[in-house]
Amino acid sequence: MKIKVIPKSFPEVENIKTYQNKKPCKQTAFWRFIMRMVAKKDLEDCHFSYETEGMEKLNKNEPCLILMNHSSSTDLEMVAEIFHDREFHIVTTLDGFIGKEWLMRQIGCIPARKFITDMPLIKDILHCLNDLKASVVMFPEASYSFDGTATKLPSSVGKCLKLFKVPVVMVTTTGSFHRDPLYNGLQKRDVTVSARVKYLLSPTDIKEKSVSELNDILKREFTFDHWRWQRENGIKVSEEFRADGLHRVLYKCPVCGKEKTLTGKGINLSCSFCKMVWVLTDDGSLVKQNISENEIHDNNSINANPASISQAHTTYLERNYDFSYISDWYRWERDSVKKEITEGKYYLDIPVDIIAVKDTKAAYRIGEGRLVHNINGFTLTGCNGELSYSQSPKHSYSLYADYFWYEIGDMISIGDMNVQYYCFPKDSGVNVAKVRLATEEIYKLDIPSAKKDLSTLAGL
Repeated sequence: MKIKVIPKSFPEVENIKTYQNKKPCKQTAFWRFIMRMVAKKDLEDCHFSYETEGMEKLNKNEPCLILMNHSSSTDLEMVAEIFHDREFHIVTTLDGFIGKEWLMRQIGCIPARKFITDMPLIKDILHCLNDLKASVVMFPEASYSFDGTATKLPSSVGKCLKLFKVPVVMVTTTGSFHRDPLYNGLQKRDVTVSARVKYLLSPTDIKEKSVSELNDILKREFTFDHWRWQRENGIKVSEEFRADGLHRVLYKCPVCGKEKTLTGKGINLSCSFCKMVWVLTDDGSLVKQNISENEIHDNNSINANPASISQAHTTYLERNYDFSYISDWYRWERDSVKKEITEGKYYLDIPVDIIAVKDTKAAYRIGEGRLVHNINGFTLTGCNGELSYSQSPKHSYSLYADYFWYEIGDMISIGDMNVQYYCFPKDSGVNVAKVRLATEEIYKLDIPSAKKDLSTLAGL
C-alpha cells in the first residue's frame, strides 16, 4: 500500500490547518458487507477460523470495547469477519486516512495519533459507545509486533476501561504474525490463521476492580511469544524467503557484538564481521552454522582480533538467553540498549529525509534534517534551518517506528497533536527497532515530567 506524498516547503506546511477530528458517522451494514467481501479471499487463503468463549454474555446490540493483539494487516480482515453482524468502529492511525478520509469514515475508522496524548480520540470513542451504541475495536499495542512478542501496555488502559464502562472483549490471534511478519517485506507465507474471541470483563467487573487489577488482567491477556508458540505447536514456515529482512529485528550480533553487520536473506542470517551464520529453520529456530571457538580462530577471513572474538563467544555461551529464539535475541538487544543508556553511551545523531503529516489530504515531503536522540529525548532540525522540534523523553512510553512505511522506507515518527514528523534515515544501517527500544528504556528512567492524563493510551 502506498500513500499520497507531495513536496511542500516547511513554511507552507506550517500554514496548513491542523486536522480536527469529526464525530464518527454510523457504520452501515452495507459497508460491513463490503469489508467482509474484500477480506474473504485472503482469509480463505489462510484457512481462517475462530472460536468463542463466554460471548453469550454479550447482547447482540450491546456496545463493547474490543481489544486485539496486533501482528499484521490480516488482523483487520479478521475483525471484518468476526464482527460482521454488529456495528463497530476501528481506531486507526491518522496517516491511514490520507487521500481516503471519506472512505475510512464510512467503514467506521476513527483517526488517532500513535503514542500521542489524544483527547479528541477519547471523545470519539465515547461518542461511538454512548451515542451510536456501537462497539469500538482497539489495538492497544498501537503498532505491529516487531519480534513476535507483546508490546507493553500503558497504565492508562485500566483508567480508560473505567471511563468507557462497557464490556470488554479480547481477540487473541495465532498465525497472523507468521503469515506476514513486518520485517519480511510484505511477503505472505502459507500459514493457517486462527483467533480466540473471549468475553473478558463485564461492566460490573470493571466497576468492582481497581485500575491496577484491570491492568494486571490485560497484561496477562497480552502475554505471548509467537516464536515459542510456533515451535511448541510444530508450525512450519517453509518459504525460502522467511529470513529476508530479519536484520531489521536482529540488528546486533551476539558473537562479536557489532551492529550494522547482520543481513537476513533467504533462510540465513549472517554477520559480515565475524562470519557467523544462523539458519532460520522451518519451525522458527535459529541454528548456528559455524559457532565453535576453533572455527573462529581458524577463519583467516575474519578481520578482527581473535582474542576479542573468543571473549565475545565465551560471553555469548554464558548469557542467560536462548539465541535460537528470535524473541530471546531481541530481549538481549533490549538489555544491551539499556546498558548503553545507563553507561551514558547511547546517542543517535543521523541525517534524515522528513515527511510531515498535518491533515488527511497528503503527506508532505518537506526536506532534509538531522535527528538526535539521547537521554534528553528527540531533537529534529532541518529544512534549511526553518525546522526545530524537540520532544521530551517522557512524551510517550514508546515510539511509532515502522519498516518500509507505505513502501517508502524504514522510519521513526515523532510529533504532537499539531504535526507528526516521519523521519527516514539516510543511512540504511540505522535500525529503527533499536531507537524504539531506547525510547522505551529511557522513558522508564526516573526523570521528572508532567503528569500524563488517561488519553496517553497505546493504540489511541
